[in-house]
Amino acid sequence: MKMFAGVLVLVLTVGVSAAPQGSETTPIPIVSESASISPDGAFAYAYETGNGIKVDDQGEIKVIQVPKEDGTGTEQAAVSVQHGSYSYKAPDGTPISVQWTADENGFKAQGDHLPVAPSASS
Repeated sequence: MKMFAGVLVLVLTVGVSAAPQGSETTPIPIVSESASISPDGAFAYAYETGNGIKVDDQGEIKVIQVPKEDGTGTEQAAVSVQHGSYSYKAPDGTPISVQWTADENGFKAQGDHLPVAPSASS
């Protein structure tokens, strides 16, 4: 218990010392917000802030074939698949926009500001 208290004091000290000193901050309002969830696990949410940040995310449960742990074939598994986007202005005013997908094949993001890997030539 003494160790936990010591760690808690350390975390609080670091948090307080890392906070901006002597600066006033203005809260940024949420100007729109929506969210829904279905009994089957599908969901969607979106919001936009007063400083132009926009976020959108949708997901659903998908049944896929996966290898069995014992290596003797495959079995069905339910996985969450999602896609969405977010956008904001960079400090220099450049608009940043990202569209992304996360599914059984991994996470993939696309945006004009993101580097693109060279394609493999045959």
